[in-house]
Amino acid sequence: MTSNPPEDTPRVTPYLLYEDLSNTIDWLVKAFGLTERMRISAPDGTANHAEMVLVDGLIMMGQPGGDYQNPTHSGHVSNQIYVYVDDADAHYAQAKAAGATILEEPNDTFYGDRRYGAEDCEGHYWYFATHVRDVAEEDMHP
Repeated sequence: MTSNPPEDTPRVTPYLLYEDLSNTIDWLVKAFGLTERMRISAPDGTANHAEMVLVDGLIMMGQPGGDYQNPTHSGHVSNQIYVYVDDADAHYAQAKAAGATILEEPNDTFYGDRRYGAEDCEGHYWYFATHVRDVAEEDMHP
């Protein structure tokens, strides 16, 4: 049985965990250009769930707890987010100016994307790309 989400919600939505969700929301807006769609706060005023939009994608986020950890506590990367943007080079400049840790400088890939990689303020890896050329599957060689 399939359940349909609200009309403006993608069917596949990553959920990332952040220790300091309130500050992370502001950081993601500044560095990566995400837009806040929703924030639910605990009684003390700190955010404990948020939804952010980038292009036509949705990222949900919350606070870790129990067996659920983010890279800050687990010591390893638990996921990678790949996002298509209009201009990967301009996006890179914005992220770098905001203090994002750059994992990979902008480069042209063998599969036709121009992309760069960055680590967010709590250790999640993000890759931002612009598709620059079509490559036949048989011509894709790393």
